[in-house]
Amino acid sequence: MLYHVSMDIMEAKKILAEVKTDLRTVLPAHAFTWVSELDVAGVENNTFNLITIRALAPQIIRQNYYQKIKESLKKITNIDYDFSVVYDEDFAKKYQSDVKKGNKKKSVSMLSNEETKKELLKENLAQMQSAANLNLKYKFENFVVGENSEFTYALAQNVAKNPAQKYNPLFIYGAAGLGKTHLMQAIGHYIVFNKPELKVRYVQTEEYVNELIKSIQKSSDRNQKMEAFRRKYRSVDVLLIDDIQFIEAKDATIDNIFHTFDYLLNKNKQIVVTSDRIPADIPGLPARLQSRFEKGIVTDITPPGFETRVAILKNLAEQEGLDLDFSVAEYIANNFVNNVRELEGAYNKVSAYAAFSNSKITLELAKKILKCDEKKNEVTMDIVAEKTAEYFGVTIEDFKSPARAQKISNPRQIAVYLSREILGASFEQIAEFFKKKHPTMLYSYEKIKKDITADEHLANCIKEITRKIKG
Repeated sequence: MLYHVSMDIMEAKKILAEVKTDLRTVLPAHAFTWVSELDVAGVENNTFNLITIRALAPQIIRQNYYQKIKESLKKITNIDYDFSVVYDEDFAKKYQSDVKKGNKKKSVSMLSNEETKKELLKENLAQMQSAANLNLKYKFENFVVGENSEFTYALAQNVAKNPAQKYNPLFIYGAAGLGKTHLMQAIGHYIVFNKPELKVRYVQTEEYVNELIKSIQKSSDRNQKMEAFRRKYRSVDVLLIDDIQFIEAKDATIDNIFHTFDYLLNKNKQIVVTSDRIPADIPGLPARLQSRFEKGIVTDITPPGFETRVAILKNLAEQEGLDLDFSVAEYIANNFVNNVRELEGAYNKVSAYAAFSNSKITLELAKKILKCDEKKNEVTMDIVAEKTAEYFGVTIEDFKSPARAQKISNPRQIAVYLSREILGASFEQIAEFFKKKHPTMLYSYEKIKKDITADEHLANCIKEITRKIKG
């Protein structure tokens, strides 16, 4: 990689070394790690062009330590320099090669005199960042707390600050798009940056299951693969496992995850789990695993109220340096009520259009882009229930009644299935509409989902009703 240099490179390196010495006394050890491995590529137009061996460093430094480094540069040089940080793959490869060869004589910009403990922490932090698989945008600082998430947020912070001390496992459940993954990864980030001696790993259940299947497939090195898999998930201090409802109810899968959880809990390691339902409602989940999930604390996140939705939108705008007019926030918040994901999606759509067209975000623009009034004529749960009831010669009132007769219960189960499949409605929303309990709606959905694969007549009925619903 070539860089244009307009200041003597050795002079620039000397300045950076002094900046590091200055920052070592200001920044905590975990923060200084990101600064310690910076090197100078050159100085151009009053800007220090810095390179790093860590792919995450540019974003982390920009978000967390930008002002501190600028202040230190000015303090050392008495000039208001700016700086940029880029990840240099060649620089990173050379560094890794030097480490493997045991070459500890790094350039003046590197930590040549670090104590062994700090060197190990530095390497461990880099290793965790790669293995943890965390999305940097999911932090406690940008999670908007509302009445729907206040208790769960407090629990998550407690776990982040005191892993494996009290709430273990932490089981967070709620419908899709409400912030479960955000809070889970926020726990991981807090620990990575504040407790770098701990190893964190985030994994989606589907990914975990796929890895397990590959490791147990018959092959000459099957035993080695299985041992590597066990080591990967049992050598961590904090395991974050997302969407556990997708676990396959097969003996090998259940046994493996049970023994992994049991091993970690016995070793006093923290486990955090998310799901779209409570442990008792996960199909095929055996009692022994359910009891492991419920051993710590089970907590939920519900859809955000109006005030929280407005606060989320305001926060999104602030992150972009924008002042969002309340009328726009009110319009979006009133029309996107089910979850945070669709709320953010609506804002991003309006924001992107405004940026591309070089215009302000106004109420008129939001209405033009989102077309919420037109969408009110689209499919709703009322329409799904109405078309299903018509097809079977019953009424919506029958669906909402306590009646258990087959001529009502079967069509009701189909309406529940279609509400989930077509609308993506949560089981809580479906239960509220049909005036039934959440587990009953879950059972209805799972039953039809299973039956449709073997019952051609049922499959045809559902296709016909779907056609009527969608017009």
